[in-house]
Amino acid sequence: MAAFNFVALDRDGRQVRGLTEAESAKQARRALRERGLNPVDVAESHARASGDAAPARNPRRLSGDDRILFTRLLATLLDSGLPLDDALGAIAKQSSSKHLGALVLALRARVREGYSLEKSLGFFPAAFPEDYAATIGAGEQTRYLPLILQRMSDHLERRQEIQQRIRVASVYPAILVVVSLLVVGGLLTFVVPEVVKVFINMEQRLPLITRGLIAVSDYTADYGVYVFAGLIGAGFAWRRLRRNPRVRRALDRFALRLPLLGALVSNNDGARFARTLSVLLSSGVNMVPALTICARSASNVCIRELLERTSERVREGESLGSPLGEAGVLPPLLVHLIANGEASGELTKMLDTAAAAQERHVQTQISVLLGLIEPLLILVMGAIVFIIVLGILLPIFDMNQLI
Repeated sequence: MAAFNFVALDRDGRQVRGLTEAESAKQARRALRERGLNPVDVAESHARASGDAAPARNPRRLSGDDRILFTRLLATLLDSGLPLDDALGAIAKQSSSKHLGALVLALRARVREGYSLEKSLGFFPAAFPEDYAATIGAGEQTRYLPLILQRMSDHLERRQEIQQRIRVASVYPAILVVVSLLVVGGLLTFVVPEVVKVFINMEQRLPLITRGLIAVSDYTADYGVYVFAGLIGAGFAWRRLRRNPRVRRALDRFALRLPLLGALVSNNDGARFARTLSVLLSSGVNMVPALTICARSASNVCIRELLERTSERVREGESLGSPLGEAGVLPPLLVHLIANGEASGELTKMLDTAAAAQERHVQTQISVLLGLIEPLLILVMGAIVFIIVLGILLPIFDMNQLI
């Protein structure tokens, strides 16, 4: 069965919108008529894949809050003994988000077709990341799915909290950048041309700053729209370029070498790795498949490759701490705590400790970074305004000296 969005008219002629499940659009229309509704439009909410193994490419993403809600509700319902099919149906009915409800119904349709939950999640990669589906797949194999879902929801809530703090802290710098660009653009486009008209017909040579200011103002007025369009095009080109594996790897390696950004990326991926590995190991997943899943959750390609190599070396019999520390891309404290956890037999506890420490470190680094950006933006803005004012005042001083 599949999920269908419908628009219909009731007996009083009022428009009704909602979701329904059926084998086809024709059956969906028949079911609506049996309910006393006159269907106007019926469309499948999530397009089926063109093949049994191809994922559906739905461009709409699932928000972090909706993903947490889905994970928490599914964990609660499965833990209470409800079958997966019924649990998904209950989540779809009580969801206040139409997008989440439609997605869960489409997911339920895949489960009814005989796919595992992990495979069903894979049909919607925009809503459920690869590491999310792989972690649930590990829970299905070990029969600890409710426990893994519960711990995953806790993990997702921590990550969401950190991301929300970052967004809140980034609001002021973002507003400052936008206002600064608007002010400078307005001065160069509208104010400066009117002021410098007085100096254009002067016989004496204008100061270098004033001549440069006039040139920049003329260029902004004539080509500002094209420059703006070029920046937008460069942004799209940059996004496409980052999809190239070689370019992505080179950029990620360069990011790790930057003074502040490198440490931030390393600590963030280290915290995610420690938290995910702790969830998997405490839920009964073996070390090698757990490391494979953790590798998929890394945002940096170099760290992802390190975790993949570590998984292979652990498979060959090596300890976990040794290969993690060789490349020097993960935080030394994280590697040290993992090595101590292995030696003492309390790896899961040490992973939780390391994850909490790295998450605190990430928040501190972000606060410091944003704290540096704000005064830097103010200084840059002040310098630009000072140059504009100086370029206008210098010819006036020269005129006074001539008089």
